[in-house]
Amino acid sequence: MSRASRRAPTVEHVSKRGSRNGSGKQVGLRLRTRAGDFQLSEYVRAGSKPYFETDHGALFAGDCMKFLPQVQDEVVDTVFADPPFNLGKEYGEKSNDNLPDSEYVVWCKKWLDECVRVLKPGGALFVYNLPKWNVLLGAHLMERGMQFRHWIAVEISASLPITGRLHPSHYGLLYLTKGKPRKFYRIRTPILTCRHCGKEIKDYGGHRGALNPKGLTLKDVWSDIPPVRHAKFKSDTRKANALSTKLLDRVIEMTTDPCDVVLDPFGGSGTTFAVCEEKHRYWLGSELDFAAEIMQRLEDNDLHHHRNEDYVERT
Repeated sequence: MSRASRRAPTVEHVSKRGSRNGSGKQVGLRLRTRAGDFQLSEYVRAGSKPYFETDHGALFAGDCMKFLPQVQDEVVDTVFADPPFNLGKEYGEKSNDNLPDSEYVVWCKKWLDECVRVLKPGGALFVYNLPKWNVLLGAHLMERGMQFRHWIAVEISASLPITGRLHPSHYGLLYLTKGKPRKFYRIRTPILTCRHCGKEIKDYGGHRGALNPKGLTLKDVWSDIPPVRHAKFKSDTRKANALSTKLLDRVIEMTTDPCDVVLDPFGGSGTTFAVCEEKHRYWLGSELDFAAEIMQRLEDNDLHHHRNEDYVERT
């Protein structure tokens, strides 16, 4: 059966299916699927050994620069990368988040070049990082022939003021494609209302009646991504910051369909993979320090999803 003719999995029931880890041990994994047909051999080179697999994807334990070369050319629809920001944070024993600036940029360019290689023509690449790094990395990607789509400002509210500078209040989310985008679905967000009185906050200059009833076209400033603070959204053993599922919901819905392939070279707490499982996308990923924690969270279905009221136009 060709990829184009595959039927997307449905959510008709929840089944208990086996997943495989690197030792060959069988582990239980709750998956919402009818009949998973993810075939790892279609995406990675022969002999590649994942840490574990599900009916939708596979996780590799170790350095992303050992994982990415194992991925075949032009087999991925969307790449989402949230690398360490080089701020000296403690992630795990194998990670070094305190490189000289020049070394950090060189390292980023290496894995980005691999991400470009594995993307299909028209595939999407998202890079989540500090603006100071994304300026340089975006320029590098455009020099490699990637087509700039958007600089998305993801608003943050927990940062502290810095003396002599403007108050930093966003992370940059670069969005580029490998040529003309293969897929782009318009997302609409709910019209904002006051949480106290329930009335709409804006009057839209008297043109309220002309607005689409499904909501407003998504802007390139995202001020509605909640921070991951509550314990139920975090791993018990990984203390570093985690991303909201709402951010990954948006990225995945905007650029993929069910059974498309999403790659994340920095697995972190497993958010990307959990969203892919929920939305029936195939996925590939690696994680240097916390592969076991990701496997456990997916196995236990222990990654809670933030509420998301986006409307996706697919017609």
